[in-house]
Amino acid sequence: MSLQYSDKPWTKQYDKGVPATVEVPTHPIQHFLEEAARRVPNNVAMVFQGKAIKYAELNSAADAIAAGLVANGFKKGDRAVIYMPNLPQFVIIYYGILKAGGIVIATNPLYTERELQHQLKDCGAETVFVLSRYYPLLKKVQKSGETKVKRIIVTYIKEYLPGVKGLLYGLLKEKKEGDRVDVEQGDMLLQNFIALGARSPKANVKVSGDDIALLQYTGGTTGLSKGAIGLHRNLVANAVMVSKWITDWQYGQDTLLGAIPFFHSYGMVTAVIFTFAIGGRLLIVPNPRDLDYLLSTINKEKPAYFPGVPAMYVAINNNKDVAAGKYDVRSIRACISGSAPLLVDTKQKFEKLTGGKLVEGYGLTESHVATHANPIFGKNPPGSIGLPLPGVEARIVDPVEGDKELAVGEIGELIMRGPTIMQGYWNMPNETTNTLRDGWLYTGDIARMDEEGFFYIEDRKKDLIICGGYNVYPREVEEVLSRHPAVMEVSVAGITDARRGETVKAWVVKRPGNETVTEEEIITWSKGELAAYKYPRYIEFRDQLPKTTVGKVLKRELVREHKEKANGQKAAA
Repeated sequence: MSLQYSDKPWTKQYDKGVPATVEVPTHPIQHFLEEAARRVPNNVAMVFQGKAIKYAELNSAADAIAAGLVANGFKKGDRAVIYMPNLPQFVIIYYGILKAGGIVIATNPLYTERELQHQLKDCGAETVFVLSRYYPLLKKVQKSGETKVKRIIVTYIKEYLPGVKGLLYGLLKEKKEGDRVDVEQGDMLLQNFIALGARSPKANVKVSGDDIALLQYTGGTTGLSKGAIGLHRNLVANAVMVSKWITDWQYGQDTLLGAIPFFHSYGMVTAVIFTFAIGGRLLIVPNPRDLDYLLSTINKEKPAYFPGVPAMYVAINNNKDVAAGKYDVRSIRACISGSAPLLVDTKQKFEKLTGGKLVEGYGLTESHVATHANPIFGKNPPGSIGLPLPGVEARIVDPVEGDKELAVGEIGELIMRGPTIMQGYWNMPNETTNTLRDGWLYTGDIARMDEEGFFYIEDRKKDLIICGGYNVYPREVEEVLSRHPAVMEVSVAGITDARRGETVKAWVVKRPGNETVTEEEIITWSKGELAAYKYPRYIEFRDQLPKTTVGKVLKRELVREHKEKANGQKAAA
């Protein structure tokens, strides 16, 4: 009898102590915070720039936000937007909205006016909590008349900085950084809003696991940004899954580095929810690209867990101060890497540097968030996204119609179902029907499963390169090129070719000290590693690769630049 996906062979590869499935609690997300405030009220919940906030304080502040919202006419099911980077205010407001029975929309602070307007208009939110530096753009969008925004609450960075730091920031940096703004009449300051809430009756809104908690908008890197509907039980389930996958934590004892943007589903689940599910301490990193701040925080605060993206681990691997021993990174016990492929070279170097475990995981905005991960302590096959987490079912189907299950080992589209899968896209019934079919989420990712139950993403369905009739998967080419000693980062995509239809191009960031390596040298080397139809015909060297805020390379941007350059050369000729 041949192996079937329904046999769930992956459960045999789980680390000791990881269950085959999970029982999803019926409580809402805020229960994790309320339980921690009850069990460990004096434990530190968050640390930001040296300022510590205890669980009792955090829970009380979230209660005040909820009471302030209700006092201002906010009703269960209303939407509220959080428009700021990683700050203590984000976490307080997040839980406050949920306690008020609201639906959270966490907005990317780097959005342009057009992108912000689209999201605010689509979700229909009347309430926005905003960091002061983004207030002018928000007001511009509000005054366009295209949204329903009528209630704006403004916060300043200095409000949650420790005493002297807050004073100095206000005096020396606030104006320079664009954080000093005049709030217009009718809008409120966060501290006044919290004070109002503290004087108001407690919200006491009944919220269940079946209520909507979140509209998580897709990044828009592949088209129009869509709001994935997440119920409380979807996000609670994912936090529970992660807590079962990482088996060595103790309640109230562990510290997590919050460097992934909280507005992204990955950062929201792993930092803002999971940390409080285990009564842990969250180290808030506002800008993950500030490597000195990131490393200083690791050195001083000694986090055990560091969810991140490959770009972060690559930067640490190549940091001279880490190599010289200026920063101690050996407190790190476990890291789950997401949002982009984790190359084998990156994993091996980081594990040697830290003594901890770095494993690749996989998830989607539509699955809130992780569905697969490699075992923390067990087998990690090179290039694998790992095993379906407890409670997740996964299959590979034909990538055209999606109605035929393929044999184990064959390449097709990955589909999944389980307790974390979204309920659909907000106000997009057609897109929902195309993506959710009979309870299965069609991911658009091309993948395969081996006999042991490990899954491998070959590529996005849209990223597949077809060269003269042959399928080329960019990830395979990236894995090979990353082994070249001169290559620090690489991204591969297909470009138009008159003879082959498409051909392979690689964009490469060189390692320091390898400035003299040429395009021809890398192409020649790759010929010995890849089949003739796979090796790159073009190499473009760059100082850096364009990325989203969570470290995913914007291949579409690279291809667009290539097309513009090619068209410009044709016009000049």
